[in-house]
Amino acid sequence: MNKKLKSLFMLNPNIIYLNHGSFGACPKLIFESLINYQKMLEFDPVKHLAYDVYNHLENSRKALSKYINCNKNDVVFSPNPSTALNTVIRSLNLKENDEILTTDHEYGALDKAWKFICKKTGAKYIQQTIPLPLHTKEEFIEHFSKGLTNKTKIIFISHITSSTALIFPVKEICKIAKDKGIISIVDGAHAPAQIKLDIKNINPDIYVGACHKWMCSPKGVSFLYAKKEIQSMIEPLVISWGYEPENNSNSQFLDFHQWQGTKDMSAFLTIPDTINFLNKYNWRNVTKECYDINLWAREQINNLLKKEPLASKEFIGQMSSFYYDIKEDVFDFNVKFYLKYKIQIPFIEWKDKTLMRISIQAYNNKKDIFKLLEALDDLKI
Repeated sequence: MNKKLKSLFMLNPNIIYLNHGSFGACPKLIFESLINYQKMLEFDPVKHLAYDVYNHLENSRKALSKYINCNKNDVVFSPNPSTALNTVIRSLNLKENDEILTTDHEYGALDKAWKFICKKTGAKYIQQTIPLPLHTKEEFIEHFSKGLTNKTKIIFISHITSSTALIFPVKEICKIAKDKGIISIVDGAHAPAQIKLDIKNINPDIYVGACHKWMCSPKGVSFLYAKKEIQSMIEPLVISWGYEPENNSNSQFLDFHQWQGTKDMSAFLTIPDTINFLNKYNWRNVTKECYDINLWAREQINNLLKKEPLASKEFIGQMSSFYYDIKEDVFDFNVKFYLKYKIQIPFIEWKDKTLMRISIQAYNNKKDIFKLLEALDDLKI
């Protein structure tokens, strides 16, 4: 990756940052857009928040919907995927013994959200085992489909998993759900700009994604897409002026979820500038280069650790995870590793194992991986 792209970001130059997947990293140009919108807000707060912000939000939704291929009125902004998914989860009319089918690779915070609602309703959260290594889509679908029963009401699945860093075949799973009359909900936190995202092609009932991860927007920008046929089911997480409004927008979905009290919307408004940035620097080529470095790094690290890959390369994007044995508290190990080697990389507890995950973004290069290999080799001594 060339130095010009690295210079666009605001990251500490003394740290090797291999953890884009956790919170992203915002380029200087996009951050400047955020500051400009914040200045606009403070220059005339009432005008901005009471009148202008809806037009700005529409511009952002229009830009985002074109980027992810959906209707601009079928998507609303949310501060993070967890908030968006909690909005959906709390709206579901789940009954005792209804089943939510998922995998054992899902994000821990969302596992907690589903278990919370199951405790309240008596529904069951079925975490279908997807064994590793994973070789083909057909193998995944076969394992996942074993969890389907006549009580399955919801399918919940990650597009790209957080812990194991695998791209799941969500289009095929959404097709299965549709054929069986099951609601499909996709957690796409890691998908936008890591892989090409086409909502209409996937055809989910619900899709949630983050813009502050691989799209590199400012922090606190995510989205909730809902198919028109299901929008009336989704209740607002906070009841505010959008509930039974005096002047409605002809979309209950937008009225319910766009305004839930005073907050700084500036980060949402940067999306057109964020997408312009990605287009200006030909981000499709950038992601391809990152993918190539990730595949190379995956081989180097597995060779050093004497481990087998978690899956074939068709499941891999810009992240890879590896089995890594740790005999102490994982949180403490993360801190010690960072302080000693000045490498930002997550070690993650997953089931009864520990995983190490790398993320490759525009500012990374092979030298970063060589530094990581040196650190891992040093730990073996």
